[in-house]
Amino acid sequence: MATPQMTAGSQTMPGDHPPVGSQNAPNPQGMQAEVTASLEKARNEPKNFDAQVKAAELYYQIGRYDQSIEYLLKANQIKPTDYRTVTLLGMVNMDAGHFDTAEKWYRAAMKMKSDDVMVLAGLAATTLQKGDAKAAEDAIAKLEKVDPNSEDLPQFREKLASLKNK
Repeated sequence: MATPQMTAGSQTMPGDHPPVGSQNAPNPQGMQAEVTASLEKARNEPKNFDAQVKAAELYYQIGRYDQSIEYLLKANQIKPTDYRTVTLLGMVNMDAGHFDTAEKWYRAAMKMKSDDVMVLAGLAATTLQKGDAKAAEDAIAKLEKVDPNSEDLPQFREKLASLKNK
């Protein structure tokens, strides 16, 4: 004998029935309106730190790194000592392929907090991407000291070894 759940799951819906669970589906128009409002707020309120960071995050999510960086720089001007903004500037610049700039921001973050595993890993990845074996070796050593079990260490060491063998 079938259980009620099995029976309910195997019933056929009418052809014009909306997909089950659609009431929880994202609303693209609503999301677009929210994004537009957030970006407008950041443009209209250039001294609003939270609005700048929110706009930067939205641009980052859709892969528009240069626009994200633009808003992060505005946020950094408002609050130059905000650690999260400084680390995000490192990360977004790295993802955008701006390795020299990313390294600068990661180093600034390290001056604020020298034992952040994410920042150390970002610095190691950035210096490896730049092909700077000495800086990468230093960054990897610092990461290893703070987090000897970091998942990134084997891949970083491998990239460093191949960099040194060129």
